[in-house]
Amino acid sequence: MKLIKLSVLALVALCASVEACEENRSTGDMGIIIERATGSLLIVEHSGNQVLCRVDGLGDLSHASAVYSRDQAYAYIFARDGGLSKVDIRKGKIEKRIIQGGNSIGGAISQSGKYIAVSNYEPGGIKIFRSGDLSLVADIPAPIKGSERRSKTVGLVDIPGEQFVYSSFEGNDIFKVDMSDEKNPRITQIENVGKQPYDALVSDDGRYYIAGLFGEDGLAFVDLWQPEIKSKKILQQYGKGEKKFPVYKMPHLEGWAMNRENAFLPAIGQKQLLVLNLQTWQEQTRIDLKANPVFAMAQPDGRKIWVNFAFPDNQWLQVIDAMTLEVIKTIEAGKGVLHMEFTPRGDYVWVSVRNKNEVHIYNTKTLEKVKTLPAKSPSGIFFTDRAHKIGL
Repeated sequence: MKLIKLSVLALVALCASVEACEENRSTGDMGIIIERATGSLLIVEHSGNQVLCRVDGLGDLSHASAVYSRDQAYAYIFARDGGLSKVDIRKGKIEKRIIQGGNSIGGAISQSGKYIAVSNYEPGGIKIFRSGDLSLVADIPAPIKGSERRSKTVGLVDIPGEQFVYSSFEGNDIFKVDMSDEKNPRITQIENVGKQPYDALVSDDGRYYIAGLFGEDGLAFVDLWQPEIKSKKILQQYGKGEKKFPVYKMPHLEGWAMNRENAFLPAIGQKQLLVLNLQTWQEQTRIDLKANPVFAMAQPDGRKIWVNFAFPDNQWLQVIDAMTLEVIKTIEAGKGVLHMEFTPRGDYVWVSVRNKNEVHIYNTKTLEKVKTLPAKSPSGIFFTDRAHKIGL
């Protein structure tokens, strides 16, 4: 009972302390925390590890994600209810909000920062907007062969050259859209990549796009630098002959980690992390974990990999040494560990702990917790350095 009272008091104190942001401050050390249950977000800064203000009225944030303008002044929030919001993080207010679809699942911003693309479950396909005023530029369907319906789209990322890449869940295809000429978007369709691609990542140089397959074993792998873009299967043995498990990964955030040598993929349902060699794209080894992994995230230097887990074991974090490929620390943070975000140079990692209404901040060198911030049912954490990274 005392713990509940303390948590409520902390939230009351937080509400009293976040009345207004500083309009003239710089934004390089700022970010946001999604408060999924209340349709709000916290604007934070990581130099002092503190909350600056709260913004309300952002709709259904149950699977929300965000991208930033090039100047890091605006966050674009993609809500599950189809809402697209442009938030001025200096002023701490919504500049514009539109409902662009019935059910959306993430988005991306183009290399120039001119275009915002949104991935939709309903009505399917993607929509592209001007980042300045959120006016519609293109409504691009994702066709399903032999049907008039649009497919759900997932795994939407940006790549260099004013381009976006995304997967068609029911259509079993991957698409690349070039917005160099906004009046005539060029669409490249990569057909029959595998059954039901459901989540994806792109390498940090924009070359490799990899989609997980919900409907079959293996992954779809696309080299976007090739003159003729094709898909091939990798890890075709993954899950072969074994019991099928439900997919716990939330598609608003790529759940796989990469450093210069390896890719680290959560083996859903198998309590393991798959380690792929990036030269051969073949499985190198597996790392045994405490529970069923959801996300694996590499620190900016690539030296350590942090992993969180699916319900009912979602109170744990495990840290892996990328050289020895061994678990070096197991942390019990509290129920509902949903997301991790590293500060730009990787000195700290912020961790949302939904059921405790807290965000924990860990020193990545000592692996010890250094601060706790109260937040209302926190999930995604997004710092402004994402503005200058591909595929986030």
